[in-house]
Amino acid sequence: MIDLIGAMSFRTAGTAQRLGVFELLGAGPQPAADLAAKLGLPAEPLPVLLDALVAFGYLVKTHDAYALGPAADPWLDRTAGGGFAPILAVWHDLIGELWTGLEASVRAGAPPEPFYPWLVRSPDRVRDFQDMLAGLARMLAPAVAEAAPPLTGSLLDVGGGHAVYSIALCQANPDLRATVIDLPEALRQGSVHVERAGLAERVQLVPGDLADHIDGRHDAALLFNIVHGLDREAAADLVARVARALRPGGVLLVLEPFADPPAGAGAHDTALLAGFSLNLAATQGGRLYTFDEVASWASAAGLTGVERVALGTPSTDELLVARQEAQ
Repeated sequence: MIDLIGAMSFRTAGTAQRLGVFELLGAGPQPAADLAAKLGLPAEPLPVLLDALVAFGYLVKTHDAYALGPAADPWLDRTAGGGFAPILAVWHDLIGELWTGLEASVRAGAPPEPFYPWLVRSPDRVRDFQDMLAGLARMLAPAVAEAAPPLTGSLLDVGGGHAVYSIALCQANPDLRATVIDLPEALRQGSVHVERAGLAERVQLVPGDLADHIDGRHDAALLFNIVHGLDREAAADLVARVARALRPGGVLLVLEPFADPPAGAGAHDTALLAGFSLNLAATQGGRLYTFDEVASWASAAGLTGVERVALGTPSTDELLVARQEAQ
């Protein structure tokens, strides 16, 4: 019953997010009738939805007016910079649409609908997905820059379209320049971030796909939250192709939430990782891999000195660091 209530609460909050309820209430308490008129909704059943949000802790109700509760203010109000808003929006759509094919995915051994074609069907969904990735990166980037070894020369960032990590590493390493490869819709946000950081001369954005040939020889390469979206064969192949693009002595950095979480991970972290891995399997054909699995791909690609590096901030993400042998 607790799981059922949780599912109801999540779907209710996600629906309110998509309707724009939290943004309107960010301006202050309002009656249900006023909200319905501003949102262009019928008078019913919006009050029933609002009362459910009160029961689940997202809103509070005083007399006939509704206001944001602690669970929503400011987390779900985009106008206030609510950082959880895009995360809720993306997962609401994933659970509500793609997870309806979970049984079929398990039976067939493959997602019934490819994730990225589904994603790009909705511009709002693409925006939320990119905002979610960039927001999570902004939280981790300072810790990643601190945990990473000193870097110089050329950095290749594969699939890092928002460019947040490349920007942080360039800021921490003055002699570093980066090339970020990703799909055009992902690079649009990266372009904004690079310009704001004043790094247009040091961070180059190049349209491309994970399956494309990787050009050039680089001193360092990033695979940040990429391999879990691929099946084992494709993930191992990508690691090998990126390794071949490293100069002698070059370093590969892989950022992942590994299937074997760091020591001290709590029950909530473990449960979230298991659910995330199931989502990857059901929607992309990937999964979370153990550190040893990813390390074996790096070793098979000729990289040595593989290390597991924790971040100096509470996170289930960790770094794998490996090097191309110097000649």
